[in-house]
Amino acid sequence: MTPPLPRTAREVRLVSAPQGLPTPADFAVTEAPLPAPGPGQVLIRNRYFLVFPGLRTLIGGEVDGVPLPALSSGDALFGPAVGEVVAAGDGSSLRPGDTVTHLQGWRDHAVVDAAHCTPVGDTLPDPVAHLSQGSSAYGALTRLAPVRTGDTVLVTGAAGAVGTLAGPVARLLGAGRVIGTTRSPGKAGRLAAEFGYDAVLLAGPQAPFAAPGPQAPFAAPGPQAPFAAPGPQAPFAAQLAEAAPDGIDVLLDTVGGEQLAAAVGAARQRARFALVGALSGQLSARRAGGSAPVEIDSFRIVVKGLSLRGYSGTDHPGLEEEWNGRFGAWLRSGEITFPHTRIPGIDRAPQALQELIEGRHFGAVVVEL
Repeated sequence: MTPPLPRTAREVRLVSAPQGLPTPADFAVTEAPLPAPGPGQVLIRNRYFLVFPGLRTLIGGEVDGVPLPALSSGDALFGPAVGEVVAAGDGSSLRPGDTVTHLQGWRDHAVVDAAHCTPVGDTLPDPVAHLSQGSSAYGALTRLAPVRTGDTVLVTGAAGAVGTLAGPVARLLGAGRVIGTTRSPGKAGRLAAEFGYDAVLLAGPQAPFAAPGPQAPFAAPGPQAPFAAPGPQAPFAAQLAEAAPDGIDVLLDTVGGEQLAAAVGAARQRARFALVGALSGQLSARRAGGSAPVEIDSFRIVVKGLSLRGYSGTDHPGLEEEWNGRFGAWLRSGEITFPHTRIPGIDRAPQALQELIEGRHFGAVVVEL
C-alpha cells in the first residue's frame, strides 16, 4: 500500500528584517501547507540543502544585478538542495525514486516544476557532492584566469566552500605554487597540512575555528606543506610579498577588500584575476550585503596589463557538466574530496547560517535532513 503524501512541510522563514548581520532570532521553522504536485510538477523530499553566504545579500535586499529575488519578512528561504522525488504529476519527466538537485532548499519537502530539477546520475560518488561550489573555482581557473603550468596562484578565503576546492584544483591544473588566505590560524594549519597549500596567510580579524567532524575529510595529493604566515600583526601586503617574492600569476578572489588591493600590487605582468565573491563587504555588519567597495591601484592594472573579471556560472554553458565529470574522476581517484560540514536537522539551519557568517566552519556547510 502506497503511504499517503505529506500535506505539510517544515520550512525556514524570515520573520524580521535583521539589524546588521542576521541571527537565529530573525528566523523561524514553521509548518506550511504542501499541495499535491500538479501537471509537470514533482514532490521532493529533501535530503540536504546548502547554507551559503549569498543569503545575506538576499536578506539585506541589495539585489541589483543578482539573478535571485530579495527575501522579505514572512518569506521562506531557498537555495540549492538535493532530494528524492516521492510523487510526480502528469506529464513529468521524473519518477518517484529519482534523485534531483533544485533550488527549493530550507524545507523538508517541496513541490517543484520538473523543468527546474536536474536529475542526479552516478557521475559523483555521493549525491551531497552536488552541493559543492567547486564549479565556480573550476570555471574561474579554466575560463577567466586559466592556470598555466608553474603558475603562482593566490586563493583568498581558502577555507570556504569555494576556496577549499580552488587550491587543490589549481594544483591539479598545473600550478607550481598555491597560496591561500584565511582569518583563522587553526584553518591555516589545516590548509597547509592537508590541502597542499605552500603558504597560508592570515588576513582580517581573527575568527574562531571549529574543527569539522568526520563528514569533511580531505586527502591532499603530494607532500605536506608547512604553515607559513608572518603572523596576524603583519600587514597583508607584507605577508603576500614574503610568500610570493616573485609575484602572482593568478588570483581567485572570494573576499575583495585589502586582499584584492594587495594582489594588484603583487601581480606579475599579464596576471589574470578572477573575482568569484566579495565577502569583505557581503558579510560586513556595516553594509547590507550587496556592495564591497575597495580602493585598488588602477595604474598598476594598466602598466602590468592585468585582466580582472567577475565570474558568473551562467556565462559558461556546459561548464557544470564538465566540472562534474572531472570532479567525479578526481573524487574516485582520491586526488580531491568535497570538504564540508554537515549540520543535522532543519531546526539548526538558522544557527548554521550565523556560524557560516562568523567563519566557524571549514568548507561548505550542508544541512542534512
